[in-house]
Amino acid sequence: MEINEENLRHLTNYIQQTLSPDPNVRKPAEKFLESVESNQNYPVLLLTLIDKNEIDMTIRVAGAIAFKNYVKRNWGAHLDDGSPDRIHESDRTAVKTLIVALMLKSPTALQKQLSDAVSIIGKYDFPKKWPQLIDEMVEKFTTGDFNVINGVLQTAHSLFKRYRFEFKSQELWEEIKFVLERMAKPLTDLLQATMNLTTVHASNEQALKVIYGSLVLVCKVFYSLNSQDLPEFFEDNMAAWMGSFHDLLTCDVPCLRTGDDEDAGTLEHLKSQVCENIALYAQKYDEEFSSYMPQFVKDIWELLVVTGKQPKYDSLVSNALQFLSIVADRNHYRNLFEEPTVLSNICEKVVIPNMDFRPSDEELFEDNPEEYIRWDIEGSDIETRRRAACDLVKTLSQNFEAKIFEIFGQYLQILLTQYAENPAKNWRAKDTAIYLVTSFASRGATQKHGVTQTSELVPLPQFFQQQILPELERKDINELPVLKADALKFLMVFRTILGEQVIQASLPQLIRHLPATSIVVHSYAACTIEKILIMRDSNNSLMISSAHLAPLSNDLLTGLFGTLAMDGSHENEYVMKAIMRSFSTLQAGAMPFMAVALPRLTETLTVVAKNPSRPHFNHYLFETLSLAVKIVCKAEPSAVSSFEEALFPVFQGILQQDILEFMPYVFQMLSLLLEIREGTSTIPDPYWNLFPCLLAPALWDRPGNVTPLIRLITAFIRQGSSQISAQSKLNPILGIFQKMIASKTNDHEGFYLIQNLITYYPMAELQNNMQQIFALLFQRLSLSKTTKYVRGIIIFFSYYAIKVGAPALIELIDAIQAAMFGMVIERVFIPDMSKVSSEMDRKIVAVGISKVLTQCPAMLTMPYLNLWPRLLQALVELFELPPDESALDGDNFIEVDDAPGYQVAFSQLNFAQPKKEDFLAEVTDSRKFLAESLAKLSQSRPGEIPALVAQIGDDHKLALQKYCAQANVQIQ
Repeated sequence: MEINEENLRHLTNYIQQTLSPDPNVRKPAEKFLESVESNQNYPVLLLTLIDKNEIDMTIRVAGAIAFKNYVKRNWGAHLDDGSPDRIHESDRTAVKTLIVALMLKSPTALQKQLSDAVSIIGKYDFPKKWPQLIDEMVEKFTTGDFNVINGVLQTAHSLFKRYRFEFKSQELWEEIKFVLERMAKPLTDLLQATMNLTTVHASNEQALKVIYGSLVLVCKVFYSLNSQDLPEFFEDNMAAWMGSFHDLLTCDVPCLRTGDDEDAGTLEHLKSQVCENIALYAQKYDEEFSSYMPQFVKDIWELLVVTGKQPKYDSLVSNALQFLSIVADRNHYRNLFEEPTVLSNICEKVVIPNMDFRPSDEELFEDNPEEYIRWDIEGSDIETRRRAACDLVKTLSQNFEAKIFEIFGQYLQILLTQYAENPAKNWRAKDTAIYLVTSFASRGATQKHGVTQTSELVPLPQFFQQQILPELERKDINELPVLKADALKFLMVFRTILGEQVIQASLPQLIRHLPATSIVVHSYAACTIEKILIMRDSNNSLMISSAHLAPLSNDLLTGLFGTLAMDGSHENEYVMKAIMRSFSTLQAGAMPFMAVALPRLTETLTVVAKNPSRPHFNHYLFETLSLAVKIVCKAEPSAVSSFEEALFPVFQGILQQDILEFMPYVFQMLSLLLEIREGTSTIPDPYWNLFPCLLAPALWDRPGNVTPLIRLITAFIRQGSSQISAQSKLNPILGIFQKMIASKTNDHEGFYLIQNLITYYPMAELQNNMQQIFALLFQRLSLSKTTKYVRGIIIFFSYYAIKVGAPALIELIDAIQAAMFGMVIERVFIPDMSKVSSEMDRKIVAVGISKVLTQCPAMLTMPYLNLWPRLLQALVELFELPPDESALDGDNFIEVDDAPGYQVAFSQLNFAQPKKEDFLAEVTDSRKFLAESLAKLSQSRPGEIPALVAQIGDDHKLALQKYCAQANVQIQ
């Protein structure tokens, strides 16, 4: 693909067509562009198009997006199992030469896309393959052109922000050191120069917006570069940075104030980031930062007191409160908070105002309940004042418990009194009171159990009886919905503390709130029910058993399914999860409801399949269907036909319409249905009609499909090997095996597939392919060995020795190369057998190696005779030593999906899990098996075996003698 005007014109036309609303125009254009992606010069041609000022900006932006997606799909794809590189080396070089300059001179809309592309390339190539990037960026700091400077800073932020969360490693630190050597001083100089410009241009509103925008990015880059450790340069220049941070926290730039109450402006973003930066230093570099602490506490305090309640300040206030929490948690800063007047002021001027339920919160509660729930009980990443205020209260109450209890106790009485005087008008006061109690009382919590430790000063059961239960018992379930939600949440949060009696007594009240019109209220009711149903008592039995739930089951399930029918909750994940948990608790007790429930669930699946948009709801829907299948078929196995009749049309629709999100679930449920049939009947025709589609290569290119498809294919192999043979489908299945075994991610699936073939498929037909299968295994072993793969090949060879025969194993390997089995023993079995970790796999290896040692005449002749004692010793070590957790060199790999576009991940359905298979149920004790096998061998070859055993270590001999004694046999 040459870079000329004609090709550029063609590319422009195709890019333009991808913007068409008509799918008949858009889709062919997208397919064409995809087909030419691997052509030489394609990415350079795209960059040329983006650079043409005369081309319409919409097309240039579309071209920039296409370029970014091209980079995303292809730049690192060659790292996936050594597959061919789809990008020509000359194109890689050209892109890296052109892209930074192009990005920096481009308008903002293009700059953002190109900056993202630089970050993606940097992820793979920086710094080792692109060391000049940092110098190219840094030299632009001195241009004085803030459009260019901000482009560099935005890219630096995208490139370095992974330093915030990556695990420490030598490689990471070397990279950060490389960056710091080139970036730390220029960034510091840029900060000081930009701070000076705020004064120079104090009266230029337009300039100030750009200058302060740059400062936001400078502060973000500073945070990333300081996240892992305190760099020496920043420590030496802390005064410059902290002085600037102080100035930025205390500055007021009238022209940057926005009239918008919702969205934060540049100044809010800047102060919020400064708060994050000083919080990082307070938390991680306390000793070096300590002299600046009192000044910043004062700055933050003054900032919080004057900052308004508008949502645009939420992130700023949250980060400021977080800083105070970190400081308050340090013993050596207790003096800053010990004064009763200080604590009282914090409570009155900081905590209470930021715990208040604002009109904006009420608006969110009513108009966007999902978002409200997300930040209230899900603990989302969204910064909320309430959560930050709660964290501060928790910190203060741990360090100044008695004083804080006394101060908050007074405010609590005031708030509850206000509410009692006029509940309809002053309900917000009680809402704040409940939050205050929750924050003060909580000392430790887990996701599974809620709060598990509380302050001894707070009488929680009494507060529940006096303040929470009345809200739950209020006759009108729709009155004061925010307080209803608070009460339900209180019960949910303190469920472990309140005790079994309260929980069981509260269940009818929870069920009563399921029909509430407020989405938040009925979601909280469902969520609390679900969490209560998994609670266990001191004997580890379910606190709410099937017997407890049975009398309430009609109201419960009617209420839950009724809630699903309400506007706004057709796809409510909390309700669906509660239905799933109710079925799980009731088990056979749910049978009377199945006639009504199953059509509803199937109908719901049909509806959501048209537009899957709620992944959690969809997951719990499939879980519930799987559970229903198991409950009903456990009581009546023949009912599987009824499920197939109801579900197959929906499943076929999902597969025909290629609904990516649902396909992994469908494959799991088909496996479940097929496994229920196992041993009772032949596979019905609808499954066989589907079978050829399951072998289509396109399905296997999607990572989320692989695990459930392997399981489904093996279910066919177990029950229908003769039909597979009759349909000549073995070769496509072996093609899948070849694809799996080549992948570092999926090689274990390949081993599982071949293990099932060896177990259930006619060996006479399979034998013709065995030499090729083994050759593939050895090829992968020599090209890209990983711990997981070595473990898999050891287990597979051992299993082959068990099922086909140890002599057959040696014969097959030696047919590939003379005396090759000796290399397998020496280089694979002996050094790495101990890496096999699971109990089942260790049993397979133990039995397989025992058979190699005792059922192979070749092992007792040269060249293998010398290896016999060493292999026996390695087997004894497998029994006596814990698994070896060390990794092989090949484990340090990056696997990149080579499938383009959106990829669905695999989510295991808990209630559709495959049964654990014991391929060697007949062997109950593998040590005894070894002892008996050796004794039998020694009888057939008198005197030979003791001489070989004598060559193993003394400790190993003692262990072997113990096995023989326990098995009541002797080696003669």
